[in-house]
Amino acid sequence: MIGQLAGLPTRAITGFFRLESAGGLLLVAMAAVALILSNSPAADFYRSVIDLPMAAYAGDVGLEKTLVHWVNDGLMAVFFLLVGLEIKREIKDGELSSREQALLPAAAALGGMAVPALVYVLFNMGDEIALRGWAIPAATDIAFSLGVISLLGRRVPASLKIFLTALAILDDLGAIIIIAIFYTAELSAISLGVAGACVILLVVLNRVGVERLAPYVLVGLVLWFAVLESGVHATLAGVVLGLCIPLHGRSGGDAASPLRQLEHTLHPWVAYLILPLFALLNAGVGFSGAESDVVFGSVPLGIALGLFLGKQIGVFGMAWLLIRFGICRLPEGANWRQLYGVAVLTGIGFTMSLFIGGLAFEPGTHDSDVRIGVLIGSIASALVGYVLLRAAGRESAQRSSVA
Repeated sequence: MIGQLAGLPTRAITGFFRLESAGGLLLVAMAAVALILSNSPAADFYRSVIDLPMAAYAGDVGLEKTLVHWVNDGLMAVFFLLVGLEIKREIKDGELSSREQALLPAAAALGGMAVPALVYVLFNMGDEIALRGWAIPAATDIAFSLGVISLLGRRVPASLKIFLTALAILDDLGAIIIIAIFYTAELSAISLGVAGACVILLVVLNRVGVERLAPYVLVGLVLWFAVLESGVHATLAGVVLGLCIPLHGRSGGDAASPLRQLEHTLHPWVAYLILPLFALLNAGVGFSGAESDVVFGSVPLGIALGLFLGKQIGVFGMAWLLIRFGICRLPEGANWRQLYGVAVLTGIGFTMSLFIGGLAFEPGTHDSDVRIGVLIGSIASALVGYVLLRAAGRESAQRSSVA
């Protein structure tokens, strides 16, 4: 399967996995720090830092937001820019560049979004407000899941790591579409008009062969501000910008690719700063005085079971059907138990689930419910997936030695 990665050198793939996995481990550490701070004598200080007001002005035009909103609306746009770059690269030159390569992870991703959403809805039928969170368990955290899978080393075939990466990228694409359609506020026609003009200009820059990144970034900043003011979530500007960056330069090769250059530049910042900072500011939840409904309420339970059960059922179920009927094949070198273990890992929904949870509900209504549900579902998926893959990898190695 690795040989099918047209245009993607093995060294680049290995570097990507190493970076994502290390970032995933840092993400876990920052989430743990957030939980500790939220349940320590420093809890009030932690909350004051999160709600710290910050402002930025350019002449008479400016923005005033709390620190957590600057991270969620601003820095996370850079994360979504990276997602947009990855989506375009995979569709043009990678695992999603042909029907045969894309079908298995695409179908698995679709099942992995639909079933968790259904599980959540079943737990929250009749509650109109709670139903707004139906998409929270539908996402997979690529950094977190690759962080867990990296701990297993060679026990997991490279083909399964690539399958998981492609699935998570398609999962992100689905989450982006969901955010754009279902989680937008009242729209501003003027701001949308400015945003539309920026998109047209980005497309023109791409079509006329502009390869310098500076013009794209400058237009992208205006696009981000316009989208922020339009009522559509500002992070979508990052995705649009990423899709407009040229993949191939005139001279050809990875070194001349504006998209790969920008992707390479952004990866460390996203993996080691933006996502850990997001986790630090969004994962904290206090348990002091918490009642049983904080864990067993319909919202946290729907999220937790949607991630842990819904994800594995949807992903493995769709993959099994396609492979069973001969439409697709098992990833090279993998067995059914390993594929199931990876399906369980897709229930790690941390970053995107918390992000969607922040959009689904009004601030202060279901904040703790979302965080508790995401943490329980993600941790359970990580632990069970790790154990399953470790056991399956040991069994596979024993069979190989006997043979």
